[in-house]
Amino acid sequence: MSIQTKLRLIKLIHTAIWIFFNFVIFYMLYAAIANKLDLWLWIGYGFVFLEGLILLAFKSHCPLNLLARQYTNSTKDNFDIYLPDWLAKYTKSIYTTIFAITIIITLYQILN
Repeated sequence: MSIQTKLRLIKLIHTAIWIFFNFVIFYMLYAAIANKLDLWLWIGYGFVFLEGLILLAFKSHCPLNLLARQYTNSTKDNFDIYLPDWLAKYTKSIYTTIFAITIIITLYQILN
């Protein structure tokens, strides 16, 4: 398999995982707002916390990011994922903020 093919495969997998987490996080936000504190919300929390542990273990980098780095010298933020450069750059900040809001709303719903 060529280097370009390996990089494309990593980017494809990374993008698919990113899309999956979009569904997870936005479902969690919806569930918290709608006071739908169901099993899927808690499974979502599990997925996000697991992702957080993985990022902690790899010093705030996705393992796919580190793997893709072996196949390119690109300095762009989207070298390892099929996203616009600006979104790849700010993904962690955007989704951490949405997740924090979801936690606050979930706690509010639980306490009321």
